[in-house]
Amino acid sequence: MGFLWTKEKPNKKTPDELVREARAGSDESRERLIRAFTPFALRVAAQAAGRRIDPDVDDEFSVALSALNEAVDSFEPERNVAFLAFAETVIKRRLIDFFRREANRRRREVPLTSFEEENEEGSVINPLEAAQAVEAFEAASETEARREEILRYCGVLANYGIGLDDLVRSSPRHEDARRRAIAAARLVAGSGELVKYLKSKKELPLKLLSEEVDVSRKTLERQRKYIIAVVLILIDDFEYLREYVLK
Repeated sequence: MGFLWTKEKPNKKTPDELVREARAGSDESRERLIRAFTPFALRVAAQAAGRRIDPDVDDEFSVALSALNEAVDSFEPERNVAFLAFAETVIKRRLIDFFRREANRRRREVPLTSFEEENEEGSVINPLEAAQAVEAFEAASETEARREEILRYCGVLANYGIGLDDLVRSSPRHEDARRRAIAAARLVAGSGELVKYLKSKKELPLKLLSEEVDVSRKTLERQRKYIIAVVLILIDDFEYLREYVLK
């Protein structure tokens, strides 16, 4: 995850204990938890924005902290999901909402009529022709949609203990190995039983999979995170990522 909880002394409380106490109404536990995970929230905000975030200036930081507090209230320990992974998902969702609102606000503040001007004869002209305006709008919309999809995908990956850095390290280096890994992912995605196993255990069904594909179990274990990541793209609505990964 990039942010690790420091080793606790015997008389110190764990993050899970603090979450339970905060949900039970302990303001002190909530404050300790928020303070401890503030660097984590800042990192998630920076990743989502694609730039360094200044806590004293950028609204993304306050959005991330508010989402972290929300995560404390809505966290359900019985669902067997790590709090940090859950909090990251909530933060990214709230940042997506923030980015969407900001994009809409900017579009309202700069209407197409802003580009209109009068020529020497007093006629109103618009140098930005209609076709170009439509093309620019569609390109901006697609860019925003891709960004939102990647953020959502990161949240799904986090539930399986996988980060984007893990994918870089576990991605097959050779084309034939990549094709075999994708073939294994397709096999899992096409089997309701294997998908159910993956979702419930948060693990790849290596034994069953090794019996169905022409790949050694050792190789499957080495590519485990990559295969899981591809399966998640195949079984969920990740249109842009599917186009990129499976091309």
